[in-house]
Amino acid sequence: MSLASVAAQQSAALAAANAAASAAATSSSSTSSSGSTSSATASDASSTALSSLTSNFSDFLNLLMTQLQNQDPTSPMDTNQFTSELVQFASVEQEINTNSALTQLISLTQAAQLMQSTAMVGKQVLLNSTTLPLQNGSASLQFTATSAEPVAIAVYNSSGQQVYDTSLNATAGTNTWTWNGTSNAGAQMPDGGYTVAVEGANSDGSTTALPFTVQGTITGVETSSSGSLELELGATTAPFSSVQQVLTN
Repeated sequence: MSLASVAAQQSAALAAANAAASAAATSSSSTSSSGSTSSATASDASSTALSSLTSNFSDFLNLLMTQLQNQDPTSPMDTNQFTSELVQFASVEQEINTNSALTQLISLTQAAQLMQSTAMVGKQVLLNSTTLPLQNGSASLQFTATSAEPVAIAVYNSSGQQVYDTSLNATAGTNTWTWNGTSNAGAQMPDGGYTVAVEGANSDGSTTALPFTVQGTITGVETSSSGSLELELGATTAPFSSVQQVLTN
């Protein structure tokens, strides 16, 4: 293995480390309302990349020392080349230190995000989602109609089966609809996430999907398998990014 090949490996490993660290910086870390913490972020990938970089760093040092020990006394290493390799050696060392410091900074940032997110527990929010959270036998949503028109609302379970549907006369503007969790057959449905669709009737007999937001109470926060922050709403979850409004209790 030559110094040039080691340098190439260093550059590739360094790029991977920086990419992993950048990914970790944009992800969030959190915990449930019981106070247990979870730390599934991109830090593992960053640690792997840094380990590879450290290994190449050691190889570079060994090759440099071997080159110095076995150089021809009558034709020693060119001073400029030697200086260049030392500069590269120092640069890699600094990059390793920088990535280590960045990992610590990411951990501190995630801890700050954790503290901020736990303040959301107990708050009611409006979410941009088609999943309607049924909590304590009740669920609500808000939809917007451009005019007074008949509106149909359908609720489906996790298997895609329709469990409830209703129609109502909406007014122009924002409308609120509440479901008591009872199916068309009169059975009380268990708490959890249900898919909902809201459609308005057109004058020609066709229907148009109406924009809506679902309402729920945050019961905790957690980190998804991808490292993004998610909110717990009873037995269902929603991405933190889907929050449209925090309601005053």
